[in-house]
Amino acid sequence: MVAKDDVETKLAAARARLILDKPFLGALVLRLPVVAADPAWCATTATDARAFYYNRDYIGALNLEQTQFVLAHEALHCALSHFARRQHRVKRRWDLACDYAVNPLLVSDGLTPPPGVVLFDCYDGLTAEEIYPCIQENDEQEPLDQHLYDEGDSGRNDGSDKGGSGDDNRGQKSNEPESRGRDGAAMPAPLSEGERETMSVQWRQRLAGAAQQAMQSGKLTASMARLVDHLLQPQLPWRMMLARYMSASARDDYSFMRPSRREGAALLPSLRSSQVELAIVLDTSGSIGDTEMREFLAEVDALKGQLRARVTLIGCDDRLSEDGPWRYEPWEELKLPGTLAGGGGTSFIPPFDWLKRQDRQPDLVLYFTDADGEFPQDAPFFPVIWLVKGKAPVPWGQRVQLN
Repeated sequence: MVAKDDVETKLAAARARLILDKPFLGALVLRLPVVAADPAWCATTATDARAFYYNRDYIGALNLEQTQFVLAHEALHCALSHFARRQHRVKRRWDLACDYAVNPLLVSDGLTPPPGVVLFDCYDGLTAEEIYPCIQENDEQEPLDQHLYDEGDSGRNDGSDKGGSGDDNRGQKSNEPESRGRDGAAMPAPLSEGERETMSVQWRQRLAGAAQQAMQSGKLTASMARLVDHLLQPQLPWRMMLARYMSASARDDYSFMRPSRREGAALLPSLRSSQVELAIVLDTSGSIGDTEMREFLAEVDALKGQLRARVTLIGCDDRLSEDGPWRYEPWEELKLPGTLAGGGGTSFIPPFDWLKRQDRQPDLVLYFTDADGEFPQDAPFFPVIWLVKGKAPVPWGQRVQLN
């Protein structure tokens, strides 16, 4: 049995070291109260987005660097709002996906993982949502910790968390951990829907504050900075954004242009209607699959008929597709050309050069890409929406995240 004082001293020292050396992670760790858990249900560490729970013997067996890792591991689960993002996914596979996403981030930030941590290079830089489909249902790996913020897929704790022992160990009267004497706290109840929403907002604010604090001290690594930018960027449903921008570009509006002399001198409003010129550019470098392109074009096709939009479709990797561009009238079906080829590098310059040479400029440009390529130095005079699959930023225009 490890002495209680020794474990608490180690945890305090690990938190202090994180604050000094890794202020971004340290600020997040400070937001989680440290609670000794009953070893009957907690084999290693755990979080419910409210606190950091630990098995005293497990922490006692780790060195100081490994203790920093497990503290940051739980804090990053919370900061990434993993507790609010599972949705329809199977809990066990989602828990693994969250661990596979977090562990490489911590290792790349210079932390030392404890024994048993699973690391896959192929998942480096991917989100839990991107990793989840790659995990087999019979994956025998175990998460490093226990994720206590939601229930299993049947509405009850399924016991799939490492060290879990079912619903009987959960606190029945309160969402806060109950006292269990020297054995530690009982397993807490999962978050309610209201708590989940509240905690998601709180952790988003904490993430922003921790990043700002680390940047001021000059200790926010590039990988963590990219992660924060990606998470704090508004991620609205892209179909809603697309409909809003296309509707705004429609030219059904009242005009106060001077009428002919035969109609008199009064300037009365009249309803004018004209066609929307929409340009769509598809990144054909291989970063976007044909299935995703077809789904995207189907969404645009459903909108363009209502708005009387004529579409100019352009394919480009580092140069324009040879058989394009293709034009579709409002009444024609918008579909992926069979001759759309690509697979080279990525440059966003050729489509904008081509559009600027046309007699009529587009009312709106939609660019479907991963945003990893060479951009024109100056923004065009027409609005551009970047529909981005991935985390890369754009220098100008409206960026919409595709999840």
